[in-house]
Amino acid sequence: MKLFQREQRSLFGEILDWMLTPLLLLWPVSLALTWLVAQNIAGRPFDRGLEYNVQALAQLVKSDQQRMYFNLPLPAREILRADEADLIYYQVVGTKGEFISGERDFPQPPDELKPLPGEVLLRDDEMRGSEIRVAYTWVSVVTPGAKPVLVQVGETLEKRSVLATEIIKGVMLPQFVILPLAVLLVWLALARGIQPLNLLEERIRLRKPDDLSPLDDHSVPLEVAPLVASINDLLTRLKESIATQKRFLADAAHQLKTPLAGLRMQADLAQRQGASADELKQSLKLIGLASVRATHTVNQLLSLARAESGSTHIARSPCNLVTLVSDVIQDSLPRAMDKHIDLGYEGVDAASSGVRVNGNPTLLTELVRNLVDNAINYTPSTADQPGIITVRLLSDRFGKVAVLQVEDSGPGIPESERDLVFQPFYRALGTGAEGSGLGLPIVMEIAHQHDATVVLEDAAPGKPMPGARFTVRFSNALL
Repeated sequence: MKLFQREQRSLFGEILDWMLTPLLLLWPVSLALTWLVAQNIAGRPFDRGLEYNVQALAQLVKSDQQRMYFNLPLPAREILRADEADLIYYQVVGTKGEFISGERDFPQPPDELKPLPGEVLLRDDEMRGSEIRVAYTWVSVVTPGAKPVLVQVGETLEKRSVLATEIIKGVMLPQFVILPLAVLLVWLALARGIQPLNLLEERIRLRKPDDLSPLDDHSVPLEVAPLVASINDLLTRLKESIATQKRFLADAAHQLKTPLAGLRMQADLAQRQGASADELKQSLKLIGLASVRATHTVNQLLSLARAESGSTHIARSPCNLVTLVSDVIQDSLPRAMDKHIDLGYEGVDAASSGVRVNGNPTLLTELVRNLVDNAINYTPSTADQPGIITVRLLSDRFGKVAVLQVEDSGPGIPESERDLVFQPFYRALGTGAEGSGLGLPIVMEIAHQHDATVVLEDAAPGKPMPGARFTVRFSNALL
């Protein structure tokens, strides 16, 4: 186990965390903002009351020829201070700070916040150990030689705090109910949202091991549809692979049954009592031929299985087709000469740079070998009338296409059978040639693995022996 390996978590838990974590983190921020807004809302009516009071006191400032004076009647003073919750302070001073009326220890405004005459400003301050809210203004008296007078009214913040607290309670208390309810609704919504995933998991879990049919993607969310499509693609490829394996086993059993039965019969004949030396020799010869056919069939089956294994499992590299074709021709010459067949090559010179394609050299060699072997098997030939097989390799440097052709002088293949000969174990009737019926299917499968096409046509149309021409076109040539 790796150190510090992250514990596997459910998709439900991940989404729930990413939704609830920001919500819970923003909730305290919401509380703070609500508190500030409540303080502002609670202070507005009291600020207007302070502004009214300072303007009312400003109207009581008078002057005569000698001095400024402030006359606040006793009833008005009692009304100003008649507040059970907060303390009210006021002060009237001259331009140079000379005291006129009110509280002598009233804090003075900063110089940079000096209002214009008749303008009322508000500020927060402190007096006698308590925070206060202050409204102040400068009053100009219409008297020759009179200077402006500063009038200030201050009030403690008890009523403001009480009102702000009530506002906070009215706003925040419902949130303590709404937040858990929101968490519950989010949880229920997520549980409902991932229900299709649970149903998909259940459908997959309840499937039988041999059920490789595609999953129904109509009832899954769009976000999961690509995953279901990938699973269906995997199931399709797995189904094809299993079908290939089953077909291989069935083909192997079918093709090996006949030669093995022949081997057993010849062995029984050789072992019977009274068999002469010539009969025993003939039985051993037939046993050898049957074993050769069985070995050839097994090799062909293995080649077909290797070709059908899929393009993703084969190693690819640049392959020189000229070299591959030359090697196959050299290996096939003895067999062709035994049958009096003229086996030749035309096309790109072996001394040139060659024709290269990106592929697997073993499979490409198998492709060429099966085409040549097929031509040798089905081309009639005698010493007086030798058959002709031509292997041709052409290249188109402009189109980056390599063309391999194998043509013979045999009887050809009727057009109605040209698709059938590429099916496993199909053999053209009336030829009398030996074979397993696997060579051409191997050619087609290898060509498919290399993105090549195979075309079968007459080599000499209109003649009694039209012959057959197999053309393999590689579109991935490296010229």
